[in-house]
Amino acid sequence: MTTTAEAIALVSAARTPEDLFGGDSPHRAYRRLARLLHPDLAPGPEAAEAFARLAGLWAARDRSVETVITTRLGTYRIGKVFRRGATAVLYGSGDDALLKVPHSHVDNDLMRREAESLRKIARDGDPLLLPYVPRLVESFRHRSGGVERQANVISRAPDGFVSLAEIARLRPALDPRDAAWIWRRLLVAIGMAHRAGVVHGAVFGQHVLVHPIDHGLLLVDWSQSVPLGAPLTALVARHRRDYPPDVLARKPATEATDIHLATRCVAALMGDRAPVPIRRFVRGSLAGPPRDAWRLLGELDDLLDDLYGPRKYRPLHL
Repeated sequence: MTTTAEAIALVSAARTPEDLFGGDSPHRAYRRLARLLHPDLAPGPEAAEAFARLAGLWAARDRSVETVITTRLGTYRIGKVFRRGATAVLYGSGDDALLKVPHSHVDNDLMRREAESLRKIARDGDPLLLPYVPRLVESFRHRSGGVERQANVISRAPDGFVSLAEIARLRPALDPRDAAWIWRRLLVAIGMAHRAGVVHGAVFGQHVLVHPIDHGLLLVDWSQSVPLGAPLTALVARHRRDYPPDVLARKPATEATDIHLATRCVAALMGDRAPVPIRRFVRGSLAGPPRDAWRLLGELDDLLDDLYGPRKYRPLHL
């Protein structure tokens, strides 16, 4: 194929991207056709139409190409972007897993930290409470485009889970009775991690997933986590004002760090709807956060019993 006429005929006859780019050198085939059909080099409506069709078929090929990564432990088919965060991108990988890859290799340490924390929690945490955190399937290095990145494969939240950030957008002020079960489960999640020796370090709305009907909770994104007693090495910039003063002073992260963040997170959900006793409880928890999430959970239960009586199931309608 050496003429514009031949290129026009070839592109016009193509029905799928594979008809043009199915060989061993798809990029070379595209560049050769693009040179022959480019409007600057091949004037005329037929060439322009063929050039536009070529561009469409090439774009369709990019969308249809499925990346497959094979490691020592498994093979992962990388699907569409599931969620794009500040430091990493989550890709679908089958029905029950996500592949997490940092935007930049300079954040490889965050992926390693997440993997280490999830392994430690899986090893030392209460087996009955492990569903409160994602399961690490595998962590490995992946080279692409000349850059090596640390990637984590983690379990995907079941269908129906939404983040507290999404709930806040849909329901600007949550009924305290609805916030109560979220608060309780969040304390269980961080309490379980603390007993395993891990501080989450970023208990914010976008990292707390809940199921409005089943009342499940999942605390995700452990990339800012540290061992209990170590200072946080990475902060979420837009939440800088939410951190306790000790964190900003680079002091060791403790159980109180997560309790402070969790309290602010749930208090923001309720807004002005929180009754005076709950506001007083929040102020006390922020002024001097305890270091035992389980003890705080017991105190919260006592308060909720006094306010609302025996617990009753309430579906959270969004």
